[in-house]
Amino acid sequence: MAACARTAPLLLLLAFSFAFAGSVTERKAEEFHVGVVLDLGTTVAKVARTSMSLAVEDFNAVHPSYTTRLVLHVRDSMGDDVQAASAVLDLLENHKVQTIVGPQKSSQATFVSALGNKCQIPIISFTATSPTLSSRTLPYFVRTTLNDSAQVNSIVSMIKAYGWREVVPIYVDNDYGRGIIPSLVDALQQIDVHVPYQSEIDQSSTSEEITQELYKLMTMQTRVYVVHMSPSLGSVLFTKAKEIGMMSEGTVWIITDGLTNLIDSLNPSVVEAMNGALGVKVYVPISTELDSFTKRWYMRSRIDHPNDPTMKLNIFGLWAYDSIWAIAQAAEMSKVRKAMFQRPSSEKNLTNLETLQTSINGPALRKAMLQNKFRGLSGYFDLSDGQLQVSTFRIINVAGKGYREIGFWTARNGISKALEQKRSHPTYESTKPDLNIVIWPGEVTELPRGWELAVRGKKLQVGVVKGHYPEYIDADEDPITGVTTARGLAIDVFEEAVKRLPYALAYEYKLFNITGIASSSYDEFVYQVYLKKYDIAVGDIAIRYNRSLYVDFTLPYTESGVAMVVPVREKEKVKRLISRIVLVVWLFFILVLKSSYTASLTSMLTVQQLQPTAHDVHELLKNGEYIGCGSGSFVMGLLEELGFPRSMIKPYHNPEDIHNALSRGSKNGGIAALVGEIPYIKLFLTKNCKRYTMIGPIYKTAGFGYVS
Repeated sequence: MAACARTAPLLLLLAFSFAFAGSVTERKAEEFHVGVVLDLGTTVAKVARTSMSLAVEDFNAVHPSYTTRLVLHVRDSMGDDVQAASAVLDLLENHKVQTIVGPQKSSQATFVSALGNKCQIPIISFTATSPTLSSRTLPYFVRTTLNDSAQVNSIVSMIKAYGWREVVPIYVDNDYGRGIIPSLVDALQQIDVHVPYQSEIDQSSTSEEITQELYKLMTMQTRVYVVHMSPSLGSVLFTKAKEIGMMSEGTVWIITDGLTNLIDSLNPSVVEAMNGALGVKVYVPISTELDSFTKRWYMRSRIDHPNDPTMKLNIFGLWAYDSIWAIAQAAEMSKVRKAMFQRPSSEKNLTNLETLQTSINGPALRKAMLQNKFRGLSGYFDLSDGQLQVSTFRIINVAGKGYREIGFWTARNGISKALEQKRSHPTYESTKPDLNIVIWPGEVTELPRGWELAVRGKKLQVGVVKGHYPEYIDADEDPITGVTTARGLAIDVFEEAVKRLPYALAYEYKLFNITGIASSSYDEFVYQVYLKKYDIAVGDIAIRYNRSLYVDFTLPYTESGVAMVVPVREKEKVKRLISRIVLVVWLFFILVLKSSYTASLTSMLTVQQLQPTAHDVHELLKNGEYIGCGSGSFVMGLLEELGFPRSMIKPYHNPEDIHNALSRGSKNGGIAALVGEIPYIKLFLTKNCKRYTMIGPIYKTAGFGYVS
């Protein structure tokens, strides 16, 4: 209708309507009962209640000839989901309301919308924004606010435009907070932006618990945060972030419209703590009708809430106003004259919920709501998809005790400084941020890179040693700088594990000098962790029971066990001519049989070729042979337990010394065998496989691990 367009100033319309009303015959209008369920103690509810009262008055004044008059029945849900449901049941049973405005929270709206479906009563919410609420599954739920997912593209546009590669969402752990996360993460993944961690904060978290979570974030590499939570929780979060230094240079904070739409209502100290943050805020077009309404709203608000500080009109107040207009218009368009309900076919043995009556007018009301389109105070009001469609956001930069506008985002043109500016690339395809200058946290204009290599606080002290097998662990300390560098398999595994953590871990290597040859050398290294000289110890450290009494071990990163290396006996050399002739004949015979017996023959020849010089450690003990082990290894103690005298055990530092000792043999100043951990033995045999073989394992161990 032309009147619904409200293209002329509202005051002129009101004056005309009052004049017209005096000249027409008074008609009796039917009352159309509307239930309103809000958390009346909140700023949003107080602002909305004043707006809805004005909306009823304005609509009746502009349409004096309409045959329906809205009557609002307001109930307080007191922030409780059960109380909200109870209030709705009371309104349905005792006041025969034909539609419900509210409830305020997404968690409350879930159950109430199910009731609406059952009773065919439209549930109109201008505050429940969670994407989990959908008119597809709840057809009588009509959202006269934005679905939280609607702002995702505008947020992702900024992230891509500024070139950040990692983002950490920080959100309240409830239906409202969790609802936006799937669409946000999906949109980020589409532009190859990684989400290494998601920070969930409970609504009831204390200041100390929030601080601890922020400290956890400080240990991570990512410095780009997207905050999605209620203003009350967000106020605590930013206050604590400011206190511990997280609102400093190098950080990026992006806030969703759940905070920005109410930023004018926040305590000035909270806004100052948020300085430097970016945010998306619903765009409301300027109009003379809006200016006129704003003045009247402030006057009425002082009357409605005389004991409260002066409140500011916000977008929820405008959506509340437009929602009442939409309901009133739908009631008139559907020609609803009287509330009509249908009782269940049988009311015997039914619960209270099962006895709820079904509205006969509900389907027509819902259809009229979805077809209704008009220019409202908040902008173009279109509910054809079961929820408000908004395609424009303002991009703001929090500064001082308020904020400054740095640009816009539209579904058609993406990011731009001016609203009407046309771009050749849609959505978020721009390569440079076409926005005004941003004052970032720390009051700098230089673009934050969004990550840090190092974190604040103490670095993890990682103890390392210069091992006997550099393939496993090797380390050096710079005599000038004192910086320790480490390498080897143990280091590779450790550093790869650090890379896979969901946060950045700052660490530095510290060299422990193993100078002695006693078996206690590695025990002393491990003991340094117990003494708190090192936070962890990394290396070829055998997991041993006696060590686990005072430190903890990780899972092993190598195979386990102790085995023995012994020389193999050679094939005797063929010297006589006749023997060589026989050997040639024999080899010819072998070639004939090779095609059918290759595998078996090879196995037999290999077994014959690699005959060990000893088969058992006890045989060596019985024969009084010298035996070797790794210097500083626990194996020396193990050999002593088996009965070897200390004088018969020779420790060695490197594979070359072991090879020389085995080559000489026990009778010539060397050793008859080496007993060691299997990882070392296999490494030794990769270079000496033709002269030595492994016997065992002769003793089970847990392998190599790290100490913490």
